[in-house]
Amino acid sequence: MVMTVPFDPDYVFSHHDPTPAKLAAYEAIHAGAKRFAEVILAKTPSGDDQAAALRLLRESTMIACAAIALDGRLAK
Repeated sequence: MVMTVPFDPDYVFSHHDPTPAKLAAYEAIHAGAKRFAEVILAKTPSGDDQAAALRLLRESTMIACAAIALDGRLAK
């Protein structure tokens, strides 16, 4: 069974003004991601796997912030 998710490009690709609560959530996510990046850099050997871990951390941080900005949905 294929599930479809409502997707409204006008909603997703428009500016969403942050509220004070959203700004606090962004800060918490960024602080946690920064700390995890520091652990990855300190405890893993340099190389492709470390680079991939940091790239995926960056992606997951950006997606988490997008979830906050969009209130967890992709359509109004």
